[in-house]
Amino acid sequence: MSLDPRAVLTRPAPEPDLTVSYGEHPDQIADLRRPLGEGPPRPLVIVVHGGFWRVEYDRRHTDALADALARLGFPVAQLEYRRTGQPGGGWPGTLMDARAGVAALPELAAEALPGRVAPVPPILVGHSAGGHLALHTAIRSPQTVGGVLALAPVTDLAEAYRLDLDSGAVAALLGGGPADFPERYEVADPRITAPLPIRTVVIHGTLDQQVPVEMSRKYVAAAQALGAEMHLVELPECEHFGLIDPLSPAWPQVTAAFRSLHTDH
Repeated sequence: MSLDPRAVLTRPAPEPDLTVSYGEHPDQIADLRRPLGEGPPRPLVIVVHGGFWRVEYDRRHTDALADALARLGFPVAQLEYRRTGQPGGGWPGTLMDARAGVAALPELAAEALPGRVAPVPPILVGHSAGGHLALHTAIRSPQTVGGVLALAPVTDLAEAYRLDLDSGAVAALLGGGPADFPERYEVADPRITAPLPIRTVVIHGTLDQQVPVEMSRKYVAAAQALGAEMHLVELPECEHFGLIDPLSPAWPQVTAAFRSLHTDH
């Protein structure tokens, strides 16, 4: 295994099986991967990539993760969306794309992979900014989501703005700070105000230098206080990228949390 934790972002992985579109924009697409082996239909797994919502980062960074999930026997879709730095990205397009893609992909995947996709809401696996989008979608469109595995998610946009994560990433997403656009922060933030009826597991490495683990601690504690079925798994020897690396020591705990989100395991 490489000593560089970012190596997973560019590590070669098998090509996806096909690509489907959920909208007219070139980035309103998703790559599909057939599950390894034979078996009954299983819930679609939608991987939502991170990269602080910026156009420089795309779904290719999750190829190793998506391939590993398909090898567990699940149909997988790698969701792409419009990002900051390109037309239609940022507010509100990035968030709209996440919700639209999650709503459309189970049917699109079932048509493209006959007999492999169960007719149930998908499991979302989101990393970093993708974890934010997965949680945002679960809260704003809960009927479209069957479970969420949030890996080092950005869960407090106002705090992320204050900390200046990734040099202005939140301001680029929402157009400014919370004092400038409080209504945008209210909509975009994944905070919950009522019990969330969706099983959710948050995993965060305590060595994370990109998104502080304290953000997940506060988020999960607040959600649990409201009655949400949400759990936090802290990994004391893990940084930001090990959570999406099937070769990392963290991977067995990631897969265990993933399996806890569905009943067919």
